[in-house]
Amino acid sequence: MQSTMMQQGLIVLGSTGSIGTQALDVAEHLKIPVEAICAGKDVDTVSQQARRHRVKFCAMGDEHAAAELKLQLRDTDIRVLSGAAGISEMIRQAKAPLVLNAIVGQAGLAQTLAALDAGKQLALANKESLVVAGDIVMSAATKAGITIRPVDSEHCAIAQCLQGHRADEVQKLILTASGGPFFGKTGEQIKDMRAEDALAHPTWSMGAKITVDSATMMNKGFEIIEACHLFGVPEQRVDVVVHRESIIHSMVEYIDHSILAQLAVPDMRLCIQNAITHPYRLQSQLKPLDLPTIGKLSFYAPDDETFVLLRRARECIAAGGALPAVLNAANEIAVSAFLSNKIRFGDIADTVEHTLSVLTDASGGKTLDEILAYDGMARQTASDYIAQHFD
Repeated sequence: MQSTMMQQGLIVLGSTGSIGTQALDVAEHLKIPVEAICAGKDVDTVSQQARRHRVKFCAMGDEHAAAELKLQLRDTDIRVLSGAAGISEMIRQAKAPLVLNAIVGQAGLAQTLAALDAGKQLALANKESLVVAGDIVMSAATKAGITIRPVDSEHCAIAQCLQGHRADEVQKLILTASGGPFFGKTGEQIKDMRAEDALAHPTWSMGAKITVDSATMMNKGFEIIEACHLFGVPEQRVDVVVHRESIIHSMVEYIDHSILAQLAVPDMRLCIQNAITHPYRLQSQLKPLDLPTIGKLSFYAPDDETFVLLRRARECIAAGGALPAVLNAANEIAVSAFLSNKIRFGDIADTVEHTLSVLTDASGGKTLDEILAYDGMARQTASDYIAQHFD
């Protein structure tokens, strides 16, 4: 049985990225109408998506791209909006009750807040919203009476494992990590790695940014911060275990020391479907999990000496304020430089650590304006460091 919400439709933000395209695939499989989509600059893909899904609204973050999209869709009655303000306006005007935010990076924060302000249910793939301004986002969700539906496989798994249990029964949350392509290697072995090496993920098919973050384990650090906000626990009660097979997506340990885990093949379409159809479970496109074929499941402690950004994430969420935003901003700049072959793999962590050392007072940043100001300072600091040391 489909809910009224599913019948009324869906808004997909970041429709041309890895999560966005898979979300549209899931919606088509489940025959859920898509009312509105947005992206940054990929006009041709958005135009094709708009026609295929017969949307009513499109928005492009880039104004020149929006103008080109209007030309491509001039034979339709699809309304095209532009810029961050246009995306927010699209969210408000669309009647669909559910927004799936798959925008990459800090740019997705404004639309997370716009969705909550509009009273929309929110399926959140943009973890940076919670990393950068978790307290503000969760406060907005509480005010709107909305429970955020996590799309990340780890947090989707935890949400499922928590169902039917009281908060005071929970001992800790256990996030699983694949370990990325450089598992088992030393800092010396990986410091000179290039983008093509980091993008060779062993189990997941993801966008370039998140794949690099997986290689540095920064992604898992972000997920610790995300879990703290989503589930209301301190970072000391969020563990990480490396699980190379990526079959167990995360676990919850209870006070009686029993552990509940969620298992599935590593395919983001399941997490997306769970967030869209909650609280219902429907037939998915995935192959069933064949445990005898898998044979074994392995677990290792994370190496936060080699992958130091995992430890830095814990320090930032513990200190609070705008430090997680500084962490994210510096990482976005460093990863962009790495993907452009301007810096080596080891330079990502160096750039982030330098930025954190400069902006140590960011723990005092509490308001959205203060957080965004520190975000800007962090981007400039990281950019200056790269220009001075690597250009």
